[in-house]
Amino acid sequence: MTKTVLLSDITEFLARGAAPKYTDTEGFYVLNQKCIRDWRVSLEQARFTDFIAKKVNEDRILIPNDILINSTGQGTLGRVGQFYGSAMPATVDSHITIVRANPDLVDPLFLGYALKGREKEIEELAEGSTGQTELSRLKLANLKVMLPDINQQKKIAYILRLIDEKIELSRKMNETLEQMGQTLFRHYFIDNPEAEKWEDGVLGDIIVNFDSKRKPLSSRQRAEMQGEYRYFGATSVMDYVNDYLFDGTYLLLAEDGSVIKSDGTPYLQYVWGKFWVNNHTHILQTKTPFTVEYLYLLLSLANVQSLISGAVQLKINQKAMNSFKIKLPPNELVKYFCEKIDPMFAQRRKNEEQVQTLTTLRDTLLSRLITGKVKIDGAG
Repeated sequence: MTKTVLLSDITEFLARGAAPKYTDTEGFYVLNQKCIRDWRVSLEQARFTDFIAKKVNEDRILIPNDILINSTGQGTLGRVGQFYGSAMPATVDSHITIVRANPDLVDPLFLGYALKGREKEIEELAEGSTGQTELSRLKLANLKVMLPDINQQKKIAYILRLIDEKIELSRKMNETLEQMGQTLFRHYFIDNPEAEKWEDGVLGDIIVNFDSKRKPLSSRQRAEMQGEYRYFGATSVMDYVNDYLFDGTYLLLAEDGSVIKSDGTPYLQYVWGKFWVNNHTHILQTKTPFTVEYLYLLLSLANVQSLISGAVQLKINQKAMNSFKIKLPPNELVKYFCEKIDPMFAQRRKNEEQVQTLTTLRDTLLSRLITGKVKIDGAG
C-alpha cells in the first residue's frame, strides 16, 4: 500500500552544511556543489577543511546513504546525489543540504532515488532573484513523498542500484580509456625529445570555431521545446529539446562560469551526434590532419590558468583560447597517433551510448515503480 508523507516526517536530519575552514592539508573532505552532478557524488572537486581550527558538528559529518541536494544558484540548485562513503571523513559546505533518512521509516536508497527523480521539481522550489536563488529548508521539508510498503521500497532500490552499477562500470571503463589516451599523448608529444625541434604554434592554428552558430534558450523556451536532443551548457547537459544545431563530433570547451578544474585543466565535453549548445561553451573541430580526439587529449593535459580573465565570473574568451601556445608536430606523426587512438574513442562512444540507454531505462523505471504503475513480484 502506497502512502504520501512529508520529507521531514521520514528524515533524521535535514539541514544545510556549514562554512568550512579551508586547508590544503588532507584529512577531512568538504564537498561543494560541483561534486554533485548526474545523480552522482564525486570527490574529484572536493576540498579539505581544517577540522581542528573549526570543528565539524557531528550531525554534519556524512554517513553512507546521506542524500545531498544543491541548494544555491541557478543552474546548480536542485541537483541530487547520494553519498556512499569515502576513505576520509567528509562534510558539505553551506550551499548543500544534507537529507538523512530515518531507516526505521524509509529505505535510505529508495528515498535517494525518489528525490533524484524529482530534481526539476526541487529546482522549482527555489526562491529569490536570478543568480541568487536559494532552496529553503522549510520548502524541502514540506515536499511530499510517495512511499510504497518497505518491501517494495527495498526491491525498487535494489533494481535501480543494479542499473546504476552497470552505468558506473561503463564510466569507469571510459576513465581507463582516457588515461590510456593521455599516456600515449604524453609519450608521443610531451615527453618526446624531438618536441623541442617542432614548430611553435597556437591553438588557433589547428582549430575551427563554431561559436557563431550557438544559440542560448531560456528555461521557458526549453520547457516548450522538450525532446530527445541534448542541450549543452558550459560543463554538462542541461536539458533535452526537440531540435538541434549541430550534427557530428565536436569538442566543447567551457567559456565562462566553471571554466577550469582544481588542477588548472579546462572543462571539456567530447560530444557527437545531434545536439544544441548555449553560449557558455566554445564549439570546436580541427583542421587536417588533427582530429577532435587529438584536441581533446591535448587540452585535457593543458594548464589553461593563464588564459582566464575576470575576477568574479571566470572566462576564457576566443582571443585568449586561440593564442594558447602549442607545438606543431610533423603531420605524419599526428596522422599515426590519431589512427592509433581512434579505436579507443570508438569504444568510448559505445560505452557512453550504453550509459545513455541504461540511464533512460533507469529513469523510466523509477517513475513507474514509485507511482506503482509497475509492480515488482518475488523475493527481489
